[in-house]
Amino acid sequence: MYHRFNEDKYPSTNIKMKVFKQQIEIIKQFQYNFYDPKDLEKSFNTIKTEKKILITIDDAFSSFYEFAWPYLKKEKIPFILFVSTEAVGKNGYMNWDQIKELEKETNAYIGNHSHSHSYLVDMENRDFISDIELSMSIFKKKLGYNPIFFSYPFGEYSSLIKEYISNNFKFSFGQHSGVIDINKDRYELPRFPINEKYGDLKRFKFLINLNPLQYKSLYPIEKYLTVNNNPPKFLVKFFDKQKNIYNINCFSDEGDKWEKSNINFDQNNLSLKFRNKFNFRRGRINCSLNDNGVWRWFGIQFSVEQN
Repeated sequence: MYHRFNEDKYPSTNIKMKVFKQQIEIIKQFQYNFYDPKDLEKSFNTIKTEKKILITIDDAFSSFYEFAWPYLKKEKIPFILFVSTEAVGKNGYMNWDQIKELEKETNAYIGNHSHSHSYLVDMENRDFISDIELSMSIFKKKLGYNPIFFSYPFGEYSSLIKEYISNNFKFSFGQHSGVIDINKDRYELPRFPINEKYGDLKRFKFLINLNPLQYKSLYPIEKYLTVNNNPPKFLVKFFDKQKNIYNINCFSDEGDKWEKSNINFDQNNLSLKFRNKFNFRRGRINCSLNDNGVWRWFGIQFSVEQN
């Protein structure tokens, strides 16, 4: 997941174009193909034997159009560009003519990123629904359709938000890290955020070589934490005969501090006992597994009610 390109004032969301090109070359050096987003709809429920890399870009900043788009077009690399309709045409953002220019290309796909790009979990239900309905109506007016892909602003959502999105889109993406596989929820798809801090080439090589850490189910289903469920009860159910699951290590940031998580296994079930409540508005858990030299990974993000 990318945002800005060559906008040095915003290191938390920016990537230098020189580094971006190096990252693309690394993908090619490892002989990974790029994932065409149309294949999500065609074959999401089909077991994959080949790893591919999916490029996504949030927010439709002008810097993407100026710097990254010409390169991706030249290299014929597919991607999804997630657009918040309210920002279109404003200073620093792409306009509708530019978005339509991309949308005509075979490898470019447009996704819905809400209208206002607000904290959706902070909205009243009717205001959230109005926001999404407005974005869908604008897409239909400007492009002739509402995209099938959605990206949660800030990666934040509740069960109610997820249910509404699932009734209006075919896939939605968060901002929790991980690798997509057939067992992942199509309305909670993970992505690795890439920026100046978390985009160095050594880390990038590690990320693209990760494999999915699969699981049968994960609890809680509700990813929005209030005073009544913070910290949550966390449980991951793995498949029977799944190999090396006892090698899992998890790290979490409850209490505003990243530390190794307190985990416990009961047969194929992993539970996690939190040290404290999650205080920041987004709480994270990352779990990794060395599976006989193959590194596997999944991440979870909670949205935390702010008083």
